[in-house]
Amino acid sequence: MANRKEERERLRAERLAAQKSATSDDRRRLILGYFVAGILGALVIAGIVVAVMNSGGGGTPGEEEANEAAGFDPNSGFRVPQDIELDEREGTPPPPLQQGDLEAAAKAAGCELQLDLPDEGNTHLNPDAKTPEYKTNPPTSGDHSPENLADGAYLEYPDAINSTHSLEHGRIEIHYSPDLSEEDQLALKGLFDSDPQGMLMFPDPEMPYEVAATAWTNMITCDQYSPEALDAITDFRDELRGQGPEQIPL
Repeated sequence: MANRKEERERLRAERLAAQKSATSDDRRRLILGYFVAGILGALVIAGIVVAVMNSGGGGTPGEEEANEAAGFDPNSGFRVPQDIELDEREGTPPPPLQQGDLEAAAKAAGCELQLDLPDEGNTHLNPDAKTPEYKTNPPTSGDHSPENLADGAYLEYPDAINSTHSLEHGRIEIHYSPDLSEEDQLALKGLFDSDPQGMLMFPDPEMPYEVAATAWTNMITCDQYSPEALDAITDFRDELRGQGPEQIPL
């Protein structure tokens, strides 16, 4: 009789132990399911965020492709011309600055410095508008395209309707005659390369000078290039860069 009772107690204990083990396994499986579901949900949300960001804030279909084809960056408003080759030549490193005063450097180089010229306006024209007849050569202000010419060195002359807008946003532009010797061009390119932020450089067949630099309502022009002109242009850059009336961060 005692043996049968003991046997029943043993079987009951085994049954309770089995039920307890099953409950524990179910709980672990449930917790694991919640954990996996949470990870999957986070991944889905991250995917949605990335898709929205890549869509450019919900632009119209084909807008991104059209902007890229036109060389237009809608985030900065700058136009990177697709039909003008960049100047990727390695410039000659400039010598140490000899004259840190802009007016004195311009005089030493035999260059004409014109500061605080009349503001010719800043109306945004239609992108296909004809380039205005600016009153200074090179232009230093005036009506222009709504698209800026992107910072950089170019091997061809860009349309002044775009480059003039860049001046409004605090850029400095180095102009040089296409007839300038390769050696002197590389010296100017070295000056550009030494500190290219907020700078543009390109050949300018429209101007009567060998080298010039422009900022909004300011210019320095040199009938002839000389090593002293590098000092004058460096001082011009350092004093006037970032001084446009509608400054875009450099």
